[in-house]
Amino acid sequence: MAFGTVVLALLFFLTAALYASVGFGGGSTYIALLALADVDYRMLPIIALLCNIIVVMGGTLRFHARGLIDWPRIWPILLLSVPAAWAGGRLVIDRDSFLILLGLSLAIAGLLLLAEPFFRNRHAASQQTRAQQLWFAPTVGGAIGFLSGMVGIGGGIFLAPLLFLTYWVDSRRIAATASVFILVNSASGLIGQLMKSQWQQGGAVILSYWPLFIAVLIGGQIGSFLASKVLPEQWIQRLTAILILYVAMRILWQQFG
Repeated sequence: MAFGTVVLALLFFLTAALYASVGFGGGSTYIALLALADVDYRMLPIIALLCNIIVVMGGTLRFHARGLIDWPRIWPILLLSVPAAWAGGRLVIDRDSFLILLGLSLAIAGLLLLAEPFFRNRHAASQQTRAQQLWFAPTVGGAIGFLSGMVGIGGGIFLAPLLFLTYWVDSRRIAATASVFILVNSASGLIGQLMKSQWQQGGAVILSYWPLFIAVLIGGQIGSFLASKVLPEQWIQRLTAILILYVAMRILWQQFG
């Protein structure tokens, strides 16, 4: 195993442990790390989505066991997001377009991650009407699902800040909702990505990254079941956001600079 792969696996382990402790999968950071490692852009979404699934599976089971998954409120978000994630994953785009979209989406994700603690600490000024709630859930879910499927992330870091901003529900249930959202949309997006792949040895290429999958499995278990809190949650989000923003600016600079 090359030294670079060992370092990448260690970074994936740390990412999975930190993200799982707050109900996320880490897809955006996996994408960022893979981009920094100059991995083939066609492999970025596939590897990131597989790692997402491995990590958030444990978190979803933990939230379910604690009764924090409110299925009647979650399914409207998933109604359009699942087919949209599949459609986004199926969409064939060229390398330059993919990298521009990736850079922009990572920049937005990083900014939302930085702003999320502000949303989390705000108090509701008013209640949404039922009509607004019915419009909000499927529309936002579909839009985030489509973008997530294209770039290879679960979409939790897009969804959670919006739920906090609209005072959708309490913070623990928002984390549970994000975990379920990431799981189902990562699976749907992965199916779309694999269906559009025409590589004859695609399976062998994916398996060559097995150290990363083992790393996130172990890291995700630690973060999910032991609720590791090495750093305060807000500092984890801020450091991750800085990394994501750095990679986003680097990608966009290479494309437009």
